Amino acid sequence: MEEKKELQNSEYYTNREMSWLLFNKRVLSEARDKQLLLFERLKFLSITASNLDEFFMVRIGSLVDMVHAKYTKKDIAGLSPKEQLSMLSKETHAFMALQYSTYNRMLLPLLKQNGLVFIERHEQLTQMQQKYVDEYFEDNVYPVLTPMAVDSSRPFPLIRNKSLNIGALLTKKGDEKKETEFATVQVPSVLSRIVQIPSEPGQEGSVKTVILLEEIIERNISRLFLNYDVQCAHPFRITRNADLAIDEDEVEDLLLEIEKQIKMRRWGQAIRLEVEEGTDRKLVELLEKELGVAEEDIFSIDGPLDLTFLMKAYGMDGFDHLKAPKYTPQPVREFEAEGSVFDIIKKGDILLHHPYQTFAPVVDFIRQASRDPDVLAIKQTLYRVSGNSPIIAALAQAAENGKQVSVLVELKARFDEENNIVWARKLEKAGCHVIYGLVGLKTHSKITLVVRREEDGIRRYVHLGTGNYNDATAKLYTDVGLMTANEAIGEDATAVFNMLSGYSEPRSWNRLSLAPLWLKDRFLFLIGREKKHAQKGRTARIVAKMNSLCDMDIIEALYEASRAGVKIELIIRGICCLKVGVPGVSENITVRSIVGNFLEHARIFYFENDGKPEYYCASADWMPRNLERRVEILFPVEDAALQEELKHILTGQLKDNMKAHILKPDGSYEKVDRRGKEPYCAQDEFCREAQEAAKSGERGKDTRIFVPKTHLGIEI
Repeated sequence: MEEKKELQNSEYYTNREMSWLLFNKRVLSEARDKQLLLFERLKFLSITASNLDEFFMVRIGSLVDMVHAKYTKKDIAGLSPKEQLSMLSKETHAFMALQYSTYNRMLLPLLKQNGLVFIERHEQLTQMQQKYVDEYFEDNVYPVLTPMAVDSSRPFPLIRNKSLNIGALLTKKGDEKKETEFATVQVPSVLSRIVQIPSEPGQEGSVKTVILLEEIIERNISRLFLNYDVQCAHPFRITRNADLAIDEDEVEDLLLEIEKQIKMRRWGQAIRLEVEEGTDRKLVELLEKELGVAEEDIFSIDGPLDLTFLMKAYGMDGFDHLKAPKYTPQPVREFEAEGSVFDIIKKGDILLHHPYQTFAPVVDFIRQASRDPDVLAIKQTLYRVSGNSPIIAALAQAAENGKQVSVLVELKARFDEENNIVWARKLEKAGCHVIYGLVGLKTHSKITLVVRREEDGIRRYVHLGTGNYNDATAKLYTDVGLMTANEAIGEDATAVFNMLSGYSEPRSWNRLSLAPLWLKDRFLFLIGREKKHAQKGRTARIVAKMNSLCDMDIIEALYEASRAGVKIELIIRGICCLKVGVPGVSENITVRSIVGNFLEHARIFYFENDGKPEYYCASADWMPRNLERRVEILFPVEDAALQEELKHILTGQLKDNMKAHILKPDGSYEKVDRRGKEPYCAQDEFCREAQEAAKSGERGKDTRIFVPKTHLGIEI
């Protein structure tokens, strides 16, 4: 008991929000990496801006709510919400300064050298360019704009979350008192923000010259207020609190309540105001007062607001030589064989590794089930799906074909609520039985069950995954999936859906472990078992790959195992509240984070178990929300050949010295020291192996080198 209390010392833990900022800093380090192709660096900088927007809307927004509610409970690092906000204010200001230093000092000069010139200020336009820009404004921009003046009859307008706006101070022509009035115009998102204009004479063909839309509007803003003199005009942008608060117990219709909350999200409290550096102080003070933001929540920006426009720049034609070659997910050898998807799965379990291998077998699994006359029922959970989802179309088709189709659509999937409402209604219209999640819980598990009548009776086919049923993100996120006709897993899958639709939990489970029922206990048992092995002098080791680690009970268990001598290697992309190298606590723990071209999303867990290793995959991270407030699934991978494949994934990621960042005892991360080592990038290697396997028809057998030990032998 004393040991447990001691391990709860806040000094042994990192604040969750600070850890997330460190993750975004690792993404930013890719934008600053001179070894990367230029447009790849642009892409990473854009991602950091998008990430930071969501961080403010959700995490900062949540802390602001706590402060308003006078919530003072400290986090695992011993910080109150107010203390966290104070710390994060300093850190986010410093982070944004580094973003814009990267943009201005590193990337803009390189873009110019490589034939893409950004006109940063409209005052820099040549006479010929001015004429072009003014005509462009008249023909394309002016008809779309809605200038909003503020006076006694027109109140301060509602400024939409994340919209880019231009604020102006005006004086009426002929007004001797020169009383200033405020007006604003929203930069229309329906028009391209990057506008190509003629290059200077002699540069045509070799150089592309562009200017941002807000600069065109700013140059012509006087044409929107003909009876006024424009004293100043500057862009500004606000980020609003978008953390939805829904009391499900008090809501009769969750669907309607979420629709209402989505609309309110656009007008939540302003928690960040971005203004252009050098903006007139009077204009800043007016915005500060009208939007109700504190001085510390104002960010003065040296450059264009909202760097997410760089993703549009990444998509520009003519610069392919400055981008990484686009990778095409490779076919899965097993599904190249003749026969239906069911005949193939019946022969043995199949492990899919996306995006190295195509997501098509998962889509085909549901498509074939929708048409197969022997299929009686299809049951599936949907958390996030693509905009034009072939899976949704197949489920609707199945219902129209008379199959029993049950779909759990998670309406509470953050920022996908609106999308999921549309899909839910479409599926209901087609005749599917739609479940809108469970009260108080998000259903984050990824499971599909197909029930089929065959000659020897009813057979169940199951797909379990670590990632969403989203064919678009399956090309960008690394995930694993298992396709199986295993009877025990099929029984568990039926129990999962019975529980989701009718609240009936079975007396026992065969193979699957579910949150919030007993998944956390399962993980604690598996970690504890390694500890006991180590205490008895047996071989004990844990290798765990996930997105985030911030559950205090799990971290405590890892500290206890480390003390007992268990070697623990963690591969954590994002948040990690655990500290490494604490004497007598975490000296046997290492943490690495891989930030590459693909977003690392798979959850894979390896437990040495005294030479009888066990492998698991899951939809859950080691976070309280996943283990206690979500429906999640952990599934074992028991086939020896598939275990070898998971071993290879973990081995490759532990060997990576190109994209891996190592957590240091002081809480910082640094890239692996490659001196004297052959460069090795796991993601590039997995791409190469998948391509070779597709060519040869072999699943990487000749390209993989496994260390011949009974346990996970990883030599680095």
